[in-house]
Amino acid sequence: MDFSIILFVLVIITGIAYIGKIIRQKRTTSTFGNHNQVWWITYVADFFWIFLIVFLLRSFLFEPFKIPSASMMPTLIEGDYILVNKYSYGVRLPIIDSKIIDISSPENGDVIVFKYPQDTSINFIKRVIGIPGDVVEYTSDKTLKINGKEVDKIEHQDYFHKNRNFYSKQFSSSLNGKEFNILNDAEIPTIFQAAENFPLRENCQITAEKYTCKVPDGHYFVMGDNRDNSKDSRIWGFVPEQNLVGRAFLIWFNADDFSRIGNKF
Repeated sequence: MDFSIILFVLVIITGIAYIGKIIRQKRTTSTFGNHNQVWWITYVADFFWIFLIVFLLRSFLFEPFKIPSASMMPTLIEGDYILVNKYSYGVRLPIIDSKIIDISSPENGDVIVFKYPQDTSINFIKRVIGIPGDVVEYTSDKTLKINGKEVDKIEHQDYFHKNRNFYSKQFSSSLNGKEFNILNDAEIPTIFQAAENFPLRENCQITAEKYTCKVPDGHYFVMGDNRDNSKDSRIWGFVPEQNLVGRAFLIWFNADDFSRIGNKF
């Protein structure tokens, strides 16, 4: 079950107990001149404001997530705990996820958390590579183009995977003024050759040499920074706007590497 639903249920239960506590206080005061309470009602009611504040903060402001995979290396690694800005792309009603206030839209280069289109109970995190109307092209030689313009890659020192004891080719890149590093190895087969039959696939032309997609209205094209080890839009297609959770922006904890705490991206 979605944690938001669990938290909402806890708010309702403790809220009922809190109201019961207030009513009982008034009755016992007027009748007996004291505040005798049923212990378990008092105990449950004491958690109401805690659950309510957490629910509101998590629903409308910031939500924490833990990075479960290596698909966003080197920007994010397994074990990073990150914060996601829930209102960057609009205010949504909790539980039903209906947008009530439109604030802004994702831009190329943003790191976003979204509900996986093939299973909305799962949250994914990737980088936005294409917004509605963009033509995204990725070739077998690992070249990325957006609207016909090649996205620069500048080679850096190889990246060492501490947990796996091997190196990957590392490059710096930028989109829309946002700078970041990616991992890309020429020897690894191009991942888009495993493309599935996803919704709106007619917007894409896929061959052994090139993957070209025009991003449809209300959708986004995303990729992992670990380009050769990321199951992303090249495989399962576009992210619908209604699946957006928020914009990731800060690492707030990593139990294995304290130096990562406070890193923004």
